[in-house]
Amino acid sequence: MTKTNLTAHEWKEKGNENFNKGNWSEALSCYTNALKLTNEDNSEKAIYYKNRAAVYLKQEEYNKAIRDCDEALKICPNNPKALFRRCQALESLERFEEAYRDARYIISADPGNKAIQPILARLHEIVQERYKQNSRVSAKVSQMMDLAFETKGDSEKRETAMNNLLVLARERAGAEIMFNEKVVPKLIKILKLEKNEEIIIIAIRIIAELCKDNINRTEIIVKNIGIPWCLEMINSKITERVNAAQYCLQTILNTYSGMDNKPDTKPKKELCDKYNKEIDTILSSLLYSVTSRTISGIGRDAIIELIMRNIHYTALNWAEQLVELRGLQRLMEVASELEEYKYESSMDITSSTRTVTSVCLARIYENMYYDAAKEKFRNAIDEYIKDKLLTPDMESKIRVVVAITTLLLGPLDVGNTIIAKEGILEMILVMAGTDDLLQQKVACECIVAAASKKDKATAIINQGANILKKLYQSRDDSIRVRALVGLCKLGSSGGSDATIRPFADGATKKLAEACRRFLINPKKQKDMRKWAVEGLSYLTFDAEVKEKLIEDREAVQAMIEVAKTGDQSVVYGVVTTLVNLCNAYDKQEIIPEMVELAKFAKHHIPEEHEFDDIDFVNKRVTALAKAGVTSALVSLSKTESQNSKELIARVFNAICSQPEVRGIVVQQGGAKALLPLALDGTDKGKKQASQALARLGITINPEVAFPGQRIMEVVRPFLNLLNPDCSALENFEALMALCNLAGINDGIRKRILKEGGFQKVEVYMFEDHEMLKRASTQVMNNLMMCEDVIKYYEQENDRVKYLVILCEDEDIDTSLAAAGALAMLTSISKKSCIKILDSKNWLESLRFLLANPNSDLQHRGVVIVSNMIKSVKDVAARLIETDIMEILMALTKSDTVENIKIKEIAANALEAAAEWKLIEKSANAEQVSQSINNLENVE
Repeated sequence: MTKTNLTAHEWKEKGNENFNKGNWSEALSCYTNALKLTNEDNSEKAIYYKNRAAVYLKQEEYNKAIRDCDEALKICPNNPKALFRRCQALESLERFEEAYRDARYIISADPGNKAIQPILARLHEIVQERYKQNSRVSAKVSQMMDLAFETKGDSEKRETAMNNLLVLARERAGAEIMFNEKVVPKLIKILKLEKNEEIIIIAIRIIAELCKDNINRTEIIVKNIGIPWCLEMINSKITERVNAAQYCLQTILNTYSGMDNKPDTKPKKELCDKYNKEIDTILSSLLYSVTSRTISGIGRDAIIELIMRNIHYTALNWAEQLVELRGLQRLMEVASELEEYKYESSMDITSSTRTVTSVCLARIYENMYYDAAKEKFRNAIDEYIKDKLLTPDMESKIRVVVAITTLLLGPLDVGNTIIAKEGILEMILVMAGTDDLLQQKVACECIVAAASKKDKATAIINQGANILKKLYQSRDDSIRVRALVGLCKLGSSGGSDATIRPFADGATKKLAEACRRFLINPKKQKDMRKWAVEGLSYLTFDAEVKEKLIEDREAVQAMIEVAKTGDQSVVYGVVTTLVNLCNAYDKQEIIPEMVELAKFAKHHIPEEHEFDDIDFVNKRVTALAKAGVTSALVSLSKTESQNSKELIARVFNAICSQPEVRGIVVQQGGAKALLPLALDGTDKGKKQASQALARLGITINPEVAFPGQRIMEVVRPFLNLLNPDCSALENFEALMALCNLAGINDGIRKRILKEGGFQKVEVYMFEDHEMLKRASTQVMNNLMMCEDVIKYYEQENDRVKYLVILCEDEDIDTSLAAAGALAMLTSISKKSCIKILDSKNWLESLRFLLANPNSDLQHRGVVIVSNMIKSVKDVAARLIETDIMEILMALTKSDTVENIKIKEIAANALEAAAEWKLIEKSANAEQVSQSINNLENVE
């Protein structure tokens, strides 16, 4: 009979068999198959649901367990097993009142049930305590609301009361009581007259917390406050208020869609379908407010960021609707905005607005994953450009060029297509050649942005090089610095290849010196310093420029100060410069055979400059870390650009490669900034950030490097590096960091297991690579302190056998780790003691450990043998038949054994054998035991 021919009952029996062996996933599959084959609701179907619920409980899938118990109870109401399992799941989810209800149902149906009595007593105590606590919380809420909403009261006391309400709103009981006490209408009422900005910010945060993860409250709150209120709150020039309102709107969207603020979160389809209208309304309102003339610059940036976070196909997949609603034209309108044109109808923008807009446009274009969608995107952009150019005035032409520049910083392909259209490049070059400073400035910026790829740069620079040189002679510094960046971009077209020099020798250094002058001059505007950094980002492909720059402390410090501003428009320039200084870019592997072939074919062979040797690179990395570059990277990491995040992660990883500066990285907030980078971004970026975190976790105590909840959150990045696509070094460093984590407490060990860490670590124990095998065995040794790991070894498999084999490994550290793991395993699990004897070479391994000159290894061996003798009489009898007893006797008498513990454990093992009546308790053994006790006891 094949598996596909099994009946529902046979699937159930097979599921029971797997369940008893601890094979949860196989058992789950069997019970699911049984359910698929059962159409009518009968007692058998209820059993299948109950059994599957039992599996879900083991897998800690508590919501699924509750659903299956609900289905079973629909068929068989008040079934004790279904109620019991639902009670366990509810308790695990801290839904204590509901769990107590189920426990009471069971006891009323079966008063003699011994299993539920202690649970009922425990839940009764918890529910009573929660009732008392809720009463206290209710009193606290009333007290704080009275103080907070007394508009004529003391301002400081009101702030304190509001902060206390915020804390209460973050707790389930507090949030429910506050909501029932009609806190939201009261907050809205006081906000209409409130002048204290701190109270306004706290009020917005309270509303966000009340909406968090609670769809019923969110529906009522949104109905009461309305989306216009949220937009009114975001319309501020105070950063904290804008951030609070942005968070509130994102929380509402998350609750409607089932997402959360974690980087790898995914929306739930059923929720998105149900609340499609509400989600559309919020995103449409945000889109229409993008071009509002009354919104503040930082408020506009926050709105564009909200759109950017939610439109992607990995989030709410709203990009195509945005295009249909003419959202691209609105964004291009923002992209064309200039500080120089300020009228009553102008939009307020920040120095970051155009950068944020360019990233948003790029994110939208990423969603255009089929040709027709891409065509719609291009047509919308074309339409905007044509409409602007139909107006004959110069302002429209300037705005078009500014918009094209912004587009070139985002979806480059679209920008290049626009530039290639007839008359556009000519118009830009004509503007650059005029005497009007504003036209020169915007044209120069556009030429610089257009020359991004080597093939495109060639065509543009051929026509624009002379103009750039001419503009560099300008008396206006803002024009000169932009022309300088264009020339720097041309000068970097050879990349890191030391043999390609587009300019005459020494010209690159002269350009670098010109950039430096703009950078370090405090009298220059921030805008010019930003451009100077961008120029260096191109020139630092040259190894000589790198060395000169790193030795110039003043220039490095100036660059770091520019980065600390957090201005999104400086991200690319600063980070690219840092990547170049650290040589943190991808390097092409040089294969000697291919080099010879290239020489024969007379092809160009790239050569690395001597200043790019590892010693020079390490010196530069250390210098940057000591100059405080971490604080700059922390400021820049708030960018929404995935490419910039990857570059930041690369720099972080390069710095963390130097053990002596890892402490500086942690002190300056590097670990906190790295965590989101490790969970969200490009594949390479996540890998780089994860490796940087692992390096911090190796050198520094994880409790110091990753305080609080962060220590749990770093588990996933470490496990992501245990991947065949990662290098052996990345695997090794991840294992080392996990080893340190696993040694801290059981909560972290359980988190590692929950994230699938056991299986991922175990794979590397079978590696031929000695260091990977050693590190993974050390992780397993620390994980062995968790009872859930013991269960893995007790199942029907060869895991215990393999540990026995590893005890004899040639590498002493691997042998120590394996023996340590086996010592812990045998101290808890009698089943594992029996399984050791299934190994063919168990006797050789035990002899190897007991007779080993390494005291630590010998100690572990004696513990294993002692545990085995104490476990089961049959195991002890098998050991007595061998020469293990003689070895133990010899150890108790030996003068060469310095570790008194070894003698003590050996004597205890002999006593245990005597208690099984397998050997006679000798006087000598008693004397040895007594002498050990004398040594151990205090006088």
